[in-house]
Amino acid sequence: MKKTLLLLFFLTANLCHFLAQEAKPVYNASKFGIRSDGVTMNTRSIQKAIDWIAEQGGGTLRFWVGRYLTGSIHLKSNVTIELMEGAILVGSTNPWDYDRLVATNDHALVMAEGVENIRLIGVYSSGGCIDGQGRELGNNCTAMVHAGLINDKLTNDRVAEGIRPRLLLFRECKNVEVDNVTFRNAANWVCMYDQCVNVRVNNVRVQSTAFWNNDGIDIVDCDGFALTDSYIDASDDAICLKSHSAKKLCQNIEVRNCTARSSASGIKFGTMGAGGFKDVKIVNNRVYDTYRSAITIQSVDGGICENILVDSLHAVNVGNPIYLNIGARRDKQSFMDGIVIRNMYCEVAAGKPDAGYEYEGPVEDLPRNISPCGVIGLKDSKIKNVTLENIEIVFPGGGDPYYAHRGLDQLDEVPEMPKAYPEFSQHKELPAWGFYIRHVDGLTMNHIRLKALKADYRTAIVMDDVDRHEINDLKVEEPSPKEPVFIR
Repeated sequence: MKKTLLLLFFLTANLCHFLAQEAKPVYNASKFGIRSDGVTMNTRSIQKAIDWIAEQGGGTLRFWVGRYLTGSIHLKSNVTIELMEGAILVGSTNPWDYDRLVATNDHALVMAEGVENIRLIGVYSSGGCIDGQGRELGNNCTAMVHAGLINDKLTNDRVAEGIRPRLLLFRECKNVEVDNVTFRNAANWVCMYDQCVNVRVNNVRVQSTAFWNNDGIDIVDCDGFALTDSYIDASDDAICLKSHSAKKLCQNIEVRNCTARSSASGIKFGTMGAGGFKDVKIVNNRVYDTYRSAITIQSVDGGICENILVDSLHAVNVGNPIYLNIGARRDKQSFMDGIVIRNMYCEVAAGKPDAGYEYEGPVEDLPRNISPCGVIGLKDSKIKNVTLENIEIVFPGGGDPYYAHRGLDQLDEVPEMPKAYPEFSQHKELPAWGFYIRHVDGLTMNHIRLKALKADYRTAIVMDDVDRHEINDLKVEEPSPKEPVFIR
């Protein structure tokens, strides 16, 4: 009863806040001399409009149809940016037109730091758009390195992440709403929300395969974040929860009714997890044409990962269904406890699921056959209390012992790899085609359906160093039947 009353109070407070925002005055961008011709640089005039509206006590800056060229703009408390259908904020392709945050030295096109009650809203059916011209901007960053104006190693012949601006970056903001906006063509991570409180992101569309490291939406150490009814197509992790600070948690998060496509992972916890993740719900989402895992939950940087629910995930043409992993990259013990994955359907690709992307995922960790789902802890830091329920996965099968082989008598040869960058393929060949489960304390598997389309030399499920396990209603289909479960 107490929790219900608190929730009602929270929702009522939010409703009153947003109604109050709607009642504030609306100002057209043209009032401030902001031009929609796509060639006039509007940075200073847009910023003047935002500052002036904030000084009046708040209100809305409305952009009508057109292309508004700009460098970094900073939202202020109680200000709404309203993009009418056909209005596009266009990012400058000059790296020097972007400001950096005081706290983190990160930079972006649309920025906010330490403010509250801010909104970015698209109006009418398709709303507005923010286009970062990321390929041109990224290439110009590289040109500045060659010119000696920016110092960078150009690792893998590309400029580092910290040099390329993001599209949206909100840091330590409170009461944030982003609705009905398209984010397109970033040079770096597309949208990053860092240490924000009470954030609602709804009906956004991320279409960003213009450059490397195009994470779609990064939720970093936020408390109270709802991402709903959105579509993300990104050339890196599509929806990514992170924890950059050992003193913070990414907590009270809900991702619901979203569709993700990625040349990395669809929905990912990590890689950075310094503080950790707690009380997260991933409900009724879809992942497709994705190179790495449909869902991956990682605790590898000394943080915690507790009370995570993944419910009703539908994934097709992906490289891997599920990967849970504990590591120790910072010489600190990490923790994972209370993971529930249920009502999931997945089809694993036989080939490269992101083939045709402008920036495909790299072919790596070969030789190996198609990897199974992984639930992989460490000897001194086991994954605890995992429930897998009502899950159906179709694998291509076809594991060939003459290409790569690891038998059931070779389990000790599977490397621990506590300091490796965590990906489902890092262990190379594994002795199972369905699930490989290692260093786990407390595992429940109910109503599991595994199907291999082609004969595979490996068994379906291998468990190694698993305490307190229970398997009920397991069905395995494969052309070469064998004992479905091996337990050591």
